[in-house]
Amino acid sequence: MSTNEEGVGHRPRGRPREFDRAAALRRAMEVFWQKGFDACSMGDLNDAMSINSPSLYAAFGSKETLFRESVELYVREEGGAAFRELQAHESARDALRAMFRTSVALFTGAQAPRGCMIFLSGMSVSAAHPELREFLRKLRRNVAQAIAARLAQAKAQGELDPGADTKALASLCVTVFSGLSIEALDGVKRAALNEAIEQFLATLPWRERKSPGFKPSL
Repeated sequence: MSTNEEGVGHRPRGRPREFDRAAALRRAMEVFWQKGFDACSMGDLNDAMSINSPSLYAAFGSKETLFRESVELYVREEGGAAFRELQAHESARDALRAMFRTSVALFTGAQAPRGCMIFLSGMSVSAAHPELREFLRKLRRNVAQAIAARLAQAKAQGELDPGADTKALASLCVTVFSGLSIEALDGVKRAALNEAIEQFLATLPWRERKSPGFKPSL
């Protein structure tokens, strides 16, 4: 064999393309968000992430771990944007309005409405995965607790009626939030959902503010 032939036979391979784990995780999140956990196959994930199964397992460990990371990404970014609104407004009423409206914009913004990932995913994880079901339950409880804390703050500041049950109201807000998510999934238009938000907010026991010129009757 000639020297040239040896050179051809031992030509170094090009540097392999680096695996973009963050980009792959975001694509996995999109698939899980659309299909849920149980209905999402490994083939779906392989196709969306542009990697084969061995690479997926090497990077994420398992489908369950990948799902957890996908949900955590959703909570930090897409879903988290709505709940950050709770502390971004002086008025609790404005904070709830912004939280609901930001969520509705997210639910209805894609070509195919998808609703809230952490609420709808609870219906897509079977009893065969109790750890994942508990993981999602805790996330939903975190939402309820955050809303309850904001309502308790509003009550202390005189924005809510002194007799208001903030925990019960927070549970009601979560129920409405879940309903908005399902309505969006069913194709209800954003304007209709926003109007529903206004109707709901009007039912809460806000304390009326007295105008500067108010004088008590004698």
